[in-house]
Amino acid sequence: MICAKNHFHGSLNPLSQYQHTMTVEEVLADKAIAYPLTRSMCAPVGDGAAAAIVCSKKYLKKLLNARPVHIRASILGSGADRDINAPDIGERLVKQAYDAAGVGPEEIDFAELHDATSWGELHQTESMGFCPMGEGGPFAESGATRLGGKMPINTSGGLECKGHPIGASGLSQIHELVVQLRGDAGKRQVEGARIGLAENGGGNIGVEEAAMGIHILEKVK
Repeated sequence: MICAKNHFHGSLNPLSQYQHTMTVEEVLADKAIAYPLTRSMCAPVGDGAAAAIVCSKKYLKKLLNARPVHIRASILGSGADRDINAPDIGERLVKQAYDAAGVGPEEIDFAELHDATSWGELHQTESMGFCPMGEGGPFAESGATRLGGKMPINTSGGLECKGHPIGASGLSQIHELVVQLRGDAGKRQVEGARIGLAENGGGNIGVEEAAMGIHILEKVK
């Protein structure tokens, strides 16, 4: 369900590496990679670049025709060799991000989550607090994470469709947030998008990512 949803989103993104839709049946019938993952559920090999200008409010006044978004939170943290039953890095860091931004998961309008595989999106949907732990699958099946749903996730198509160039992946998530907050996303525009979250993790230590960055951005009125 998650992969088919991301292919739908990717079909609306002119910058997406894969721009074709796939049904759930087509996803399940694709080449097996590592059970239960098929090829479609895994991010493709790709290359790309992304850039952002970050400046102070004071410097912003010097820029002409700027269309800024506000950084509510920017959190970077390292993983730990934890007990498998303890809160993971995503749960720990997103709490810091919400505290810094002064918001909760119920105030996030949309999100870009690290989905090197479809399972990654499912797991991070739970870790970010968008649904209770263990309910990421039913939450996706309900249509909540699709455009028009309660919590649109990976409107870019995610890493599965947009592509996963590694070095540029995190900042490309920021790009999608900015495009949405500016109202420039066209057919994949999230209606009323005001606050967006991006989560990007990588490496491995024990049973979790070695490092993770979480950003919360807000539309400037």
